Amino acid sequence: MTRVLIADDQALLRGSFRVLVDSAPGLEVVGEASDGAEAVALTRVERPDVVLMDVRMPEMDGIEATRRICAETDVRVLMLTTFDLDEYVYSALRAGASGFLLKDTRPADLLAAIEVVASGDALLAPSVTRRLVAEFARLPSGPVTRLDGVTAREQEVLTLIARGLSNDEIAARLHLGIATVKTHIGRLLHKLAARDRAQLVIAAYESGLVRPTPPA
Repeated sequence: MTRVLIADDQALLRGSFRVLVDSAPGLEVVGEASDGAEAVALTRVERPDVVLMDVRMPEMDGIEATRRICAETDVRVLMLTTFDLDEYVYSALRAGASGFLLKDTRPADLLAAIEVVASGDALLAPSVTRRLVAEFARLPSGPVTRLDGVTAREQEVLTLIARGLSNDEIAARLHLGIATVKTHIGRLLHKLAARDRAQLVIAAYESGLVRPTPPA
């Protein structure tokens, strides 16, 4: 079973998410939190596989809660937000979030996203990915990620990951087998000390390997 913790300050939403998750085969809710501090405390006790984390909550927001959870545990965090909160994407991913979805996502897609994140992959809604690229374009020079030890082929793979290509698409573009692509990704995760694919996207931009194009 994939164990899920729900963190949202709105009781009605928490209840709706609980019913949805508990109704899905292979998923179960192991706790609910009404703010970030409670989410951190419950995560320490329950050690869920995935935390569904709202961004804006009282006492401690979802970004700080995510930062603490990811620093202390290997629990994965799937952020949920609305369009007017997308400016928090960059901070959330820097904090260690493995995925970002909008709250108007279809129920089936949310359940699928939980499984994707629990399996160790990363997930970003297309509109959120566009916002993330725009944020990199807007930010002044920030932290720089070094690519020491990353081979030329691995840099090619990293560039395509940052452009949003799937493993199958990367394999086709570089004329590689899927297993080879996964091997390259595994090595990138290790060399760049990245938790998952989302962190690789950040590394690609912060290293200067990929440069965002500001929105028109």
